[in-house]
Amino acid sequence: MQDILINWSPQETRVAVVEHGAVQELHVERTLERGLVGNVYLGKVSRVLPGMQSAFIDIGLDRTAFLHVADIVAPFTPGSRPSAAAADRDARNGGGVVPIEKQVFEGQSLLVQVIKDPIGTKGARLSTQISIAGRLLVFLPQDNHVGVSQKIPSDLRDALRARMQVLIEAAAAAGSGGVVPEATGGFILRTNGEDSSDAELAEDIAYLRKTWSRIRELSSRMPPMSLLHQDLSLLQRVLRDMTIEDTQTIRIDSREQFDALLKFGLEFMPQAAGKLQLYKGERPIFDLYSIDEEIAKALGRRVDLKSGGYLVVDQTEALTTIDVNTGGYVGARNFDDTIFKTNLEAAQAIARQLRLRNLGGIIIVDFIDMVRDDHREQVLAEFRKQLARDRVKTTAGGFSQLGLVEMTRKRTRESLAHMLCEPCLACSGQGIVKTARSVAYDVLREILREARQFTPREFRIVSSPQVIELFLDEESQHLAGLSDFIGKPISLQAEPAMGQGQYDIVLL
Repeated sequence: MQDILINWSPQETRVAVVEHGAVQELHVERTLERGLVGNVYLGKVSRVLPGMQSAFIDIGLDRTAFLHVADIVAPFTPGSRPSAAAADRDARNGGGVVPIEKQVFEGQSLLVQVIKDPIGTKGARLSTQISIAGRLLVFLPQDNHVGVSQKIPSDLRDALRARMQVLIEAAAAAGSGGVVPEATGGFILRTNGEDSSDAELAEDIAYLRKTWSRIRELSSRMPPMSLLHQDLSLLQRVLRDMTIEDTQTIRIDSREQFDALLKFGLEFMPQAAGKLQLYKGERPIFDLYSIDEEIAKALGRRVDLKSGGYLVVDQTEALTTIDVNTGGYVGARNFDDTIFKTNLEAAQAIARQLRLRNLGGIIIVDFIDMVRDDHREQVLAEFRKQLARDRVKTTAGGFSQLGLVEMTRKRTRESLAHMLCEPCLACSGQGIVKTARSVAYDVLREILREARQFTPREFRIVSSPQVIELFLDEESQHLAGLSDFIGKPISLQAEPAMGQGQYDIVLL
């Protein structure tokens, strides 16, 4: 069973998804840093790169956004446009796709949608295929395909697709004087629309088409680099995307936001709105499940397992690595069973950490080496079972020759650590700093270098207390020897605000 807790403040919204008493997901949206995925812009092509079959598009952000040829679709003509998957395949194979330099040009205005938020040093990724998500449906205005979510049982899809086709044509005919236009736009039925009535689906169709008409109208009169459509806020997406059949309650601690969300829910998602509750307790809502403690743990490298083993999680620019260790666990009958049980527990913990930390991209898991093939198969089966609970698409391979499991998890926004943290000023994100002795020797070399260029009255070393303490004690002889060699006095000044790796040489 699932509960959703919402902690709201004017500066940020925090959402925790709790399953069986344990926090599984954390979502944070800051008022000034709202995500961009789903936003539609009138962009301006700033540069075309034929060699990469890509273009940089200015949509009014600090960094230009990225558009690949596989994400470009021509205006819809029935039967003439390949699917996005086919376009992507053809682009990789080097055929079947018109080169990007023949489709876009510098200075051109282009209607684009963000499909990936800016992450790290990378700009947002764009597509010219617009999709607008509603409560029950996703509208594809440049397509003419009617699809059904893969999560709906296959034996129901054909009937639902036929039912959708009738509703779409009826809505199109009603809006065009009784004549069904040739291209009415495509729709995909979302998972939560499986049991919806015809009236609810027709209402969503009308809402999505109205939204698209508004986008097109704005695109004809707004200047380039304008925002034409913004996706729902995190609060609203709780009702649209996170609420499932197993959700028992959605508790929010703000009366004002509760009223606004209830009004929105009753209009678009009445079933989800029925689960809304206003939290009136004296304790902060996140204290109910120690969620702030879970956030602190999710920002650390080490994750302790109940058995005594532990995980070590390291994020890099290219990928994330997760290492499994037995630690102090010696509870099983023999060493093989100890490793097997640690890996089984780790498989469950890793799947939870991926959701909790919102880790994406390429992920390498280094389970403890197992001798028996049946143990490997059971650990892999458990790992895939736990990954299947993730609402984000994941793909996990088998064990490699080196005993590693390679997997991917779709990444559309920053991880929790990247959202809440920044690189350390002392180590510049390396995670390590030079020892005090290494810094001291750097200082001595720098003074010798400066003495050959300048002739001040005195040199003063300004550095951290650790480095200054070393000069006063163990390195005092080397410091005195250098002072005699250059013929200038050297004074010391401890600066507590400086990191261990920082120093200044002041010429007096």
